Amino acid sequence: MATMTETTAPAAPESYKLELMSAYGPVYRDVLRTPARNCTSSEVPVIDLTNLSGTEEQRRALAETIREASENTGFFYIKNHGIPREVINAAFAQAQAFFTQPEEKKVAVSNRKSKFFNGWARKYDIKISPTDKPDNREGFSFRYDPRHDPETKDPAAVPADVQKWLKVEDFVWDGTAHLPNFKQDMVSYWQECITLARRMIRMFALALDAPENYFDNLVTYPGSDSVFNYYPKNEGSAEGLVDVGLGAHTDLQCFTFLWQDDVGGLQVLNKDGQWVKVPPMQDTFVVNIGDFMNRLSNDRFKSTVHRVYNHAPQDRYSMPFFFGLNHNEQCAVLPSCTSETNPAKYEPISCGEWCRLRFEKTFEVSKSSS
Repeated sequence: MATMTETTAPAAPESYKLELMSAYGPVYRDVLRTPARNCTSSEVPVIDLTNLSGTEEQRRALAETIREASENTGFFYIKNHGIPREVINAAFAQAQAFFTQPEEKKVAVSNRKSKFFNGWARKYDIKISPTDKPDNREGFSFRYDPRHDPETKDPAAVPADVQKWLKVEDFVWDGTAHLPNFKQDMVSYWQECITLARRMIRMFALALDAPENYFDNLVTYPGSDSVFNYYPKNEGSAEGLVDVGLGAHTDLQCFTFLWQDDVGGLQVLNKDGQWVKVPPMQDTFVVNIGDFMNRLSNDRFKSTVHRVYNHAPQDRYSMPFFFGLNHNEQCAVLPSCTSETNPAKYEPISCGEWCRLRFEKTFEVSKSSS
């Protein structure tokens, strides 16, 4: 008589607790220890923005694709975005010129001189994730300046409650004046990004079942930060070891545009707790949802954890642009995202106060690790 062979289910992949920094302190995620794999087209789809200025029917169809991606992984590519390639290339060339300078040149615009984290960040100066090592990355950043807004502003007419939230520091330009056309090329890239972001947030409004112009009066002096990142090449690392270019985190504001070169390194934590790679795709930006949009949508839109691990034997550059609402405006969960059975989960707060809390927590972690 035959006997049945007993079988046991395979053990679940080992996981670990990932600690993340939020505006209110640490939060945790369960992460699988399985190797990172390439993302699928359903996890990070490609969205064509050709109809961003189309008919109402076409815009609503576009908003539907944005809704699906925002409710799923919270990451997607955009193509036909309208930002000229020559503007992108000029900013990329300036980033290379800046980061390949001798250190004494970069020190002139060190963010240690800044009240608002503008300027140059040294390697290992920031530890964005409490779980990871300090970031093996240099950065250069600047923030919204009404003098450069493509929607022309009179700097003398900026309302007082907006003025107190501005984080303009001209030392970032004074200390880079020796680089030909540096400010011009960097600001031109920022202007193209903010113009596209103001159009995109109208699609997000439609995607959240709100009027298309719902956010228009909230992006007149928006949070709009440009950051340029340099990740040194990684040579000879032992197998199984990783180089933390940028530790695991979520973004702060409404959404982010990311231009990345062809080296790769971006990874996203999917809903199953697995890291998936989001490789470069020519002529696209990666868009991801930030924490403030997550709040505004009452958790409908996902602010997804991501990181950068540069395993390549060549330098990597990226140019993220972070977009949020006017920093002085108290903003509540959208009425279209609540109901009697699904009340608002978050109290009103301004985008500026939200960012301030998170920056302070990140700075505390960086200080404690140094």
